[in-house]
Amino acid sequence: MAITTGTEAPELAGHPLLGSMSDLKNDSLGTFLRARREHGDVVRIVAGPPGIRATVYGVFSAEGAQQVLAGESANFRKDNAFYQEIRESFGNGLLTSQDEDYLRQRRLVQPLFTRRRVDGYAAAIAAEVTTLTEEWRNAGTEPVDVLDEMARLALRAVARILFGTDVDAAVEIVGSAFPELGAYVLRRGYSPLNVPRSWPTPANRRAAAVHRALYEVCDRIIAGRRSSDGASPGDGQDLLTLLVEAESAEDGSFDATELREQVLVFLLAGHETTATSLGFALHLLALHPAEQKRAHEEVDRVLGGRTPGAGDLDALPYVTQVLKEAMRLFPAAAVIGRRAVAETRIGGVTVPAGSDVIVAPWVTHRHPDYWEDAERFDPDRFTPEAEAARPRYAWFPFGGGPRACIGQHFSMLESVIALAMILQRYEFEAVDTEVPVAPAITLQAMGPARCRLKPRQA
Repeated sequence: MAITTGTEAPELAGHPLLGSMSDLKNDSLGTFLRARREHGDVVRIVAGPPGIRATVYGVFSAEGAQQVLAGESANFRKDNAFYQEIRESFGNGLLTSQDEDYLRQRRLVQPLFTRRRVDGYAAAIAAEVTTLTEEWRNAGTEPVDVLDEMARLALRAVARILFGTDVDAAVEIVGSAFPELGAYVLRRGYSPLNVPRSWPTPANRRAAAVHRALYEVCDRIIAGRRSSDGASPGDGQDLLTLLVEAESAEDGSFDATELREQVLVFLLAGHETTATSLGFALHLLALHPAEQKRAHEEVDRVLGGRTPGAGDLDALPYVTQVLKEAMRLFPAAAVIGRRAVAETRIGGVTVPAGSDVIVAPWVTHRHPDYWEDAERFDPDRFTPEAEAARPRYAWFPFGGGPRACIGQHFSMLESVIALAMILQRYEFEAVDTEVPVAPAITLQAMGPARCRLKPRQA
């Protein structure tokens, strides 16, 4: 490993004219791993031809990630091109808002995500898992792609919690719109030059049509809820009803546009991240029969065939460890971007004001200083003793600091309940052993993760 002796970050070697542009385009995650391996924990990565060349500083240590996300978070803002593209497509909700807008939104939304409130969604999650596993039982012996299936489950679960009985109105359009808009955001966010969105190019027109359809379905459901004085078709406790009713003397309430933006962020962040964790947990268990057997034994011993609830999470430590290890190897937020407001020193290296900075769970979660034999699947890395021995930001799939994911407990609740219920009913055997991935808004699989399902005896 090269050692930095000065204050300027070492630069990753690339093409004389284009820098690391082709490496980042073809395999950005592998490029970031190589940057840390060859140059250490703060690396300058240059991409693009002269005149429109971009420079990003990769920060790969746990200590550096903590500095960017927590200790000096005010100096690292969501001002880069990628976040601006997300704002344009999904609105200025909690994921992208900043300063007073963010603080106001967070204050209004925080009461909706207390542990007690979130635990009340356990029955809705369990109902969606039951529906899915019954569909599998009736589907025959064909392998299933667990990544696709967990995406379908997570979307239905978060839509049910958001919209109550209006779930079917949202699932179809969201399921088709998010992948297309996500790909559009990714292309524009990482392109050095973009034509305005208003220009009638084929890509802009397709994205605009999907954008309108997505907004229309959210606006229709929100308008219907408001016209009925916030009363949902169900028990009045779905998240949209609570958002409509959210109000304080200091912050007022959400208007129609703000409601839509929060709903879209919850749909996006609330299903793609959980789907990634669950899908890869099943894929990894299918590849590791001994660990799968141990998870089955814990589920059988603790639950005895009954449906789990929120109170069972602490009693299922190994299932939780499996999920945490899946999130280590396949973090949904594989790369997190910021822009430095002022010159900063990170790990003895100067990061100039105005620089784009990334922290990368994908890299830090494989850092040899924290993880021995890092590519090996080992849920026992997440025993309480092992976790206490590592730096806080050696593992940060939910981000960290004041911008940490507000839905962290919801994601873990859903994931543990869903994985426990699925393991109650099925054994898994892997068909696909390798699943290529690439970063988008969240980590995207570039191929299937098919498994054969074997129903377990009740």
